Amino acid sequence: MTTESTSPATPTVVPPRGRADRPALPPRRPVPPPPFVASLVATDCAAVLLAALLLDPEQRGAGLLMQLTAFLVALNAYAGLYRPGAVASVLDELPALAGRAAVAWCAAAALLAAQSPQRAVGPATLAAVYAAHLAVVAGCRAVLHHRRRAAARAHPRSALVVGSAPAAQRLAGTLAGHPEYGIRPVGIVATQRPSNPAESSLPVLTGPEEIHRAVIQNSVRDAVFAGSAQADLVALLRHYGCAGWLVGEGDGGGTPPTPMSQHLWGHACRRLEAPPADRGPLSKRLLDVTVAGLMLALLSPLLLLCATAIRLSDGPGVVFRQERVGQDGRLFTLLKFRTLRPADDEEAATRWSVAHDERMSVVGTFLRRTSLDELPQLWNVLRGDMSLVGPRPERPYFVDKFSRLHPGYAARHRMPVGLTGLAQVHGLRGDTSIEDRCRFDNHYIDHWSLWQDVCILLRTAASLIRPAGS
Repeated sequence: MTTESTSPATPTVVPPRGRADRPALPPRRPVPPPPFVASLVATDCAAVLLAALLLDPEQRGAGLLMQLTAFLVALNAYAGLYRPGAVASVLDELPALAGRAAVAWCAAAALLAAQSPQRAVGPATLAAVYAAHLAVVAGCRAVLHHRRRAAARAHPRSALVVGSAPAAQRLAGTLAGHPEYGIRPVGIVATQRPSNPAESSLPVLTGPEEIHRAVIQNSVRDAVFAGSAQADLVALLRHYGCAGWLVGEGDGGGTPPTPMSQHLWGHACRRLEAPPADRGPLSKRLLDVTVAGLMLALLSPLLLLCATAIRLSDGPGVVFRQERVGQDGRLFTLLKFRTLRPADDEEAATRWSVAHDERMSVVGTFLRRTSLDELPQLWNVLRGDMSLVGPRPERPYFVDKFSRLHPGYAARHRMPVGLTGLAQVHGLRGDTSIEDRCRFDNHYIDHWSLWQDVCILLRTAASLIRPAGS
């Protein structure tokens, strides 16, 4: 087990080079969003109650109406009718609303007839109730969508435009010239550094630190992707609380077509939905907590022995702390037994390897060769900073450097960093190829399974018998 690497560069709102005299965008107070979803749900509930007034008193029992309302709300929620697109229209929603209302009222009528045949609802009454329900829903939704568009124009949401510099700049210009869409571009996240950033009228952001600072300073709530959406950027911006929108043709072949009205000045627009939750992260976390907790308890005498040896050999300061980059670019403090006292903070942050440093004591050399210096990271695993298995975490300096040199390096941050990994059990430790490690790490993430984690842990334990050091 050794200290190697992963993560994207880090974010900040800074003016493009050559535009230092341009005043920075002022911090924008967040506009509290109206309770739009609650209003849509209330509209469906009100429509049921108003339409039920057309029924005879003995037909509209409280229990039946409650069941009908809950069923209808569930149907609409499943269809995404409470998550409207960037440009919502009641006419586009009407077929889905009409179909689900018909199913709900027919089911309620069938249930009523099964419970009490004498209270059955006739076809004419059922049609009138259905028509009244649909009229109320359509009218109320039309008013709500109109008010939403007016609020969006008056208080546009701050957004980052993501893509290649020319495409992102064109899209930002389109959005700025059409305030009716309620989106105010405040920065461009360039997937490739532009040749001349001074040509952009907006800040050009090229790293996670700049992105994060922009999100905070401008209360950014949306990320608009021009043409295509890179998975690592989508995950990073979603982590920062931004809703994702794909504008243009995109790369999502096979996705269901959006209504014709869902466009931004002629560019097709669809919401980038979060990936469905699965039980993988939960099972992986359970394995981490169980194994790390047991190992800390069982190895506590060994940990105490290592700490005592370091204290007697090298003096105070038994535990070494260092900032590393974790999942989605989050920074955390990694713990190790100190094997060498760095000359200063710069050496600690930017020196690649100290495996053969002559300043290292006999105790330090032994701890590194046996990987015992990594044992305090079990506490990082228990805390949730790391996992037992995953790409090795690296310092921000090297993450930024490797992300620029090796395509796909930043994608290693899609999963929690680990104490050991697929690259390490194949001998890629210490001063070995970063490109090879990156390929192994992304292969591990793309084909992850809990059993493979167990296999890597067993292979790591076997490798400790014949350690090669780091």
